[in-house]
Amino acid sequence: MTFNENANVGGNTARRRGRGVAVAGGGIAGIGAIAVLLFQLFTGQDLSSIIPTTPQTGTGEESEIAQCETGADANRNDDCRLAAGSVVLDEFWTSQMQGYRAPQLVIVDGQTPTACGTASNQTGPFYCPPEETVYIDPTFFGLLRQQFDASAGDLAQLYVLAHEYGHHVQNLAGIMDQHPNNGTGPESNGVRTELQADCFAGAWVRDMTDQVDENGVPYLQEPTPQQIADAINAAGAVGDDHIQEESGGFVNPESWTHGSSEQRQGWFDAGYQGGVSACDTFGVPGGSL
Repeated sequence: MTFNENANVGGNTARRRGRGVAVAGGGIAGIGAIAVLLFQLFTGQDLSSIIPTTPQTGTGEESEIAQCETGADANRNDDCRLAAGSVVLDEFWTSQMQGYRAPQLVIVDGQTPTACGTASNQTGPFYCPPEETVYIDPTFFGLLRQQFDASAGDLAQLYVLAHEYGHHVQNLAGIMDQHPNNGTGPESNGVRTELQADCFAGAWVRDMTDQVDENGVPYLQEPTPQQIADAINAAGAVGDDHIQEESGGFVNPESWTHGSSEQRQGWFDAGYQGGVSACDTFGVPGGSL
């Protein structure tokens, strides 16, 4: 997913918030570390008890995302890429959903308090329904690239953002209220909610070049087949079964909260092939998830 260099992304409303350090440190190495970090990156689950950190107090101080005006800026910088992605996602969902209102996107700098708990690079990206806000700390992407030889490239980053925006849509549409948390397991509401967010992300990728700036320039270039494959692989990398296997444990479907690798890949692809209308994960029997 590459932005067109001359696309105007300066209208984004993303903010940077928090000053503090919550950087994952030593104590975990190898494949297990990658699995833990990927799990946090894509699911927002706090595993701070097994990843040593050096925390400092965060703040609620906010600032704009600087030097984020064009697609070229978005291609160079993680913060700007996420901010620019929010512009494209807002336009997409405005065209798909009556009464859509944009969430706030907060780029976390270290850590910051929220109504849903502390946002940091321990908790990973998450959506906070009471605030209608998406929180993402981009240092996760750098950590994966620099220390763990994982790509965490442009496509993976925007997939994460689109997944969290999917939760915002679920909140606006009342889906979260209609299907509240009923525990864990392969057919649980939690798994269905996460798979639907994956499907929504795939639907956005399908139509992402339809969104244009005020000059008619598409924000994003058409994804290549390899990029689509990377997106599907990214969805599979954070399946509950894969995380359990790579963390050295055994696969326990009854503890699943997000779905298996096959399910996450399948629902992303369902959205990519069929659009938003293909994303009713609550209307299918458990065996078809």
